[in-house]
Amino acid sequence: MVDVDSFHHPPPNPLPVSGKWLTISPNKLQAVTPMLSQKLRRSFLNYFKSKGHTIVPSSPVIPHDDPTLLFINAGMNQFKDLFLGKSRRDYTRATTTQKCIRVGGKHNDLENVGHTTRHLTFFEMLGNFSFGDYFKKEAIAYAWEVSTQVFGFDASKIWVSVYKDDDEAFSLWEQHITPNRIVRFGEKENFWSMGETGPCGPCSELLYDRGLKYGHAASPKEDLSGERYLEFWNLVFMQFERSADGRMAPLPTKSIDTGSGLERVASLKLGVDTVFQTDVLRGLIAQVETVSGQKYNLEDGKLSPAFHVIADHIRSLSFAIADGVQPSNTDRGYVLRKILRRAVRYGRLLGLQRPFLADILPRLTQSMGEDFPELRTAQDRIAEIVTLEEESFIRTLLRGGNILNSVIEVSRKTAQKISGDDAFKLKDTYGFPLEEVLLIAKDENLSVDLQRYEKLEEEAKEKSRKAHKTAAQQFEANFFSDFVKTHRNAQFQGYEKTSCDAHLVGIVIDGQFVDGIEAEQTGLLLLDSTPFYAEMGGQVGDTGRIGQGENFFQVYDTVCPYPGVIAHLGKMTRGRLRKNDAVHASVDAKRRQEIQNNHTATHLLHWALHKVLGGHIKQAGSLVEANRLRFDFSHHKPLSLQELRQISTLVNEKIREDLPVEIYELPYAEAQKRSDIKQFFGEKYGDRVRVVDVEFSKELCGGTHTGRTGTIGYFKIAKESSIAAGVRRIEALCGKAAEEMVQEEEDLLAELSEKMKAPGALLLEKLTSLLDENKALAAELKGHRRGRMKQLAAQCLAHKEQAGAIPLIAQEVDVPAEDLPLFAEELLLHLKSGVVVLGAKGQDRCQLLVAVSADLVQKQIHANTLIKEAAPLIQGGGGGKQNLAQAGGKDPSGLLKAFDKIRHSLKDTV
Repeated sequence: MVDVDSFHHPPPNPLPVSGKWLTISPNKLQAVTPMLSQKLRRSFLNYFKSKGHTIVPSSPVIPHDDPTLLFINAGMNQFKDLFLGKSRRDYTRATTTQKCIRVGGKHNDLENVGHTTRHLTFFEMLGNFSFGDYFKKEAIAYAWEVSTQVFGFDASKIWVSVYKDDDEAFSLWEQHITPNRIVRFGEKENFWSMGETGPCGPCSELLYDRGLKYGHAASPKEDLSGERYLEFWNLVFMQFERSADGRMAPLPTKSIDTGSGLERVASLKLGVDTVFQTDVLRGLIAQVETVSGQKYNLEDGKLSPAFHVIADHIRSLSFAIADGVQPSNTDRGYVLRKILRRAVRYGRLLGLQRPFLADILPRLTQSMGEDFPELRTAQDRIAEIVTLEEESFIRTLLRGGNILNSVIEVSRKTAQKISGDDAFKLKDTYGFPLEEVLLIAKDENLSVDLQRYEKLEEEAKEKSRKAHKTAAQQFEANFFSDFVKTHRNAQFQGYEKTSCDAHLVGIVIDGQFVDGIEAEQTGLLLLDSTPFYAEMGGQVGDTGRIGQGENFFQVYDTVCPYPGVIAHLGKMTRGRLRKNDAVHASVDAKRRQEIQNNHTATHLLHWALHKVLGGHIKQAGSLVEANRLRFDFSHHKPLSLQELRQISTLVNEKIREDLPVEIYELPYAEAQKRSDIKQFFGEKYGDRVRVVDVEFSKELCGGTHTGRTGTIGYFKIAKESSIAAGVRRIEALCGKAAEEMVQEEEDLLAELSEKMKAPGALLLEKLTSLLDENKALAAELKGHRRGRMKQLAAQCLAHKEQAGAIPLIAQEVDVPAEDLPLFAEELLLHLKSGVVVLGAKGQDRCQLLVAVSADLVQKQIHANTLIKEAAPLIQGGGGGKQNLAQAGGKDPSGLLKAFDKIRHSLKDTV
């Protein structure tokens, strides 16, 4: 978001449409206030700032620390822990304009977008919030004042709804509005919750009467469609938290959460029928008109949805990508891919057969980029990613077209019906909407098994729902739950020291708490205080020794199996230990130092990635061990050699500078305000957080780190690869391990120089010469093979026969299996029309190939059909295309039988 003060300034440089600021009414263009949406956004925030609210920037659309959500879908999401009393900030009143995406779970609007007047996948939620400060009285008064004075709505057309039992809210509203315009609704309409679990409470909605044009309902209770009395603001009186079992517990403090859709408010201000006639969306539609050459007409029921879909979807795609999401086959990446593919499909209705979304993007950046500068920063990357995805999907559609033709062909031969399985596969895998499949089926005089299709669709939805619920499950009480009730949390001493005295407070062997551990037994020790770091945040657990006198327990790993518990896994190598013994715990200090070096190196690597690739880089995982490090990050393409070299150079420069690594704690609320401190989605932060600060790189991190960058020694990237769509991985070594890798490369280079009889400086020249020589020899060999094939071809052509009316060559040949397709092609050139069947024997194996000329393919003689019939005779299987197919088999003696089978099949075809 822009700086708070910028909300005081008038909108800059309006974007003209035909020389004026315009929007579309159903039948004509109307001039409107320049950048109405921006004015409404800034006026709303400034009003609440004047009422003591802190303007909080919109959070990214990726939910932070909330596994119940794929995307942020309401303004309150970023404040959830405040409502639950799990964290505190230095303000109790806040106001935001939150970027929201609703495409899954309870708020699944995707299929409606484009076909209704108000459904969007991306929208802005204006909101004001109170965290134990004011409650219903003030929230209601603020909402009324904003509605009538800031938004400028006609007070006589505003209606209000309250929860059926909320007499307090009803009474408070009577101070602003006549009782006959206050209606009561039940839980479905006026009890709000973010999802199946989480904060909730009764709510009150503000609605605007749009008049008789939108229906004859006398009140919102009679307006079943919600078109006449349009809801534009929801005030949630947050009082409870709903758990997974449906129980509701009072929240620590009563709070307020309100949300008002900016696009809907703008549509009411303009008096237009649909949100797609508001300034930002209409500007995007104008750009679609320019790109497609098609004219937008709201009344065109066939084409107008395509304009709406593209205008909406480019916003979801752009903001999600700017915030670090990339299209993929899992989780929110899959949702993003579905949104993009839907936009592409609708683009085809407008004649857009090539990638086009990047051409719409500049208009979005112009209209929203000032208040959301992340759009401007990421514009080039957004354009590149959507274009790559569009190109990929267009290829998929072309391939899907072939699949569809195959499905139609099979359906004609069976029950004149496209199976539900095939229809579902076309939609789910290839992106063909059911409506399109139904139209094509009708043209081909086929039906579609809709009952089976709908069953598969429901199964897929149920699977998605179950996966969604699983992610939201709370941690169950387990093995250590009783232990922590009687013991204080283990005190971690490892930031300051690698050894300390402690008391042995628990011993576990074979899943049972015991009183002692003997020599050679393996188990798990629990200490009241420990220097051992438990595996967490990508850093592996410490190893070392716990002992007393001559009694030693060797620690092989350290983990945190339950909050407050640090477990030391290992083996009693000498003597024995008893519960409550005083012991001395020592970490393997050399190994710990190597781990610390590698951990600090990951921070330097993260910083270097930002410097070289851009601010879109988001950490997607890491592993820090003693002998290596691994860092996963969001990026849409492989890194070039030059980029990898730049990254390594930057990291090594900072190592050589031997900079101090400072570590300190801050209140989390303060850290959240610091744009220079990196924090990560999915991480759980308490009231105070630990900052690892290397001057230019600051990250929230609970791991152990070296004291100065110089101790890392040397950094070398070993490998860069892809681990998922839009996620790259760098594996690297530091210090001695990095030096050893360099030495191995030097040894390899020396060995190559010796074998090639060329010094290192001339090695490339010698290698190029050898490759050229090899290429010439390969061409010469290929020429010899072609000559031999021509001789064999003449011999085979001499044995041409007729299978009915079809020319046929069926011969066993002495040709390498990889050359059979080329040889068959040579024979077909001579035959012009016919079928070639070739067999080649190997040791206990054989190869069978069938090739069919193009004219016979048109007559429904297909190589892949013939090969499937003949392959069992050589105890094999295979397949291929209509013009060329192959099979491998284990019985070379069956080749002649396979030839005969194909002869008879061809004769029967005639």
